Amino acid sequence: MLFPMSMGLLLARSFRPVRVRGIFWFSAAVLFALFSVPFLTDGAVHWNGVFEMACIMVVFPLMVWLAASGRTTDKVSTTVCRFMGDISYPLYMVHYPVMYLFYGWLIREKCYTMNECPWMVVAMVAGSVLLAFICWRLYDVPVRRWLRQRSTKA
Repeated sequence: MLFPMSMGLLLARSFRPVRVRGIFWFSAAVLFALFSVPFLTDGAVHWNGVFEMACIMVVFPLMVWLAASGRTTDKVSTTVCRFMGDISYPLYMVHYPVMYLFYGWLIREKCYTMNECPWMVVAMVAGSVLLAFICWRLYDVPVRRWLRQRSTKA
């Protein structure tokens, strides 16, 4: 976690935007492709560590930089970006316990590859987004409103 945090601080402090048309959809496609990569092996050598290190140290910071530089120009992109931005922190908070519940289910049901239970993967992602949305609407928004009102009275 030290590298992503440090890279995030570096990007935040030295951010210089670039103009890239359609970066939202390009970033989404790149991330979808990266997250779809299966276990990498050529028999004796496993390459997952190298792949994950390259993603964390190069590709993800580049995607953050490019995406932060972008502007949405159509209603769909703006709506999706606003929604994902609103639920990003609640999603960050709920994904970890949901992930461990999912791992427990995988072990209990002896499903060791995504091909054995793709419907459950889709259900877990959708459920995490739904739970994050509920947390955002029922907790985050009211607490922020209350804090804003309280800070303007002081």
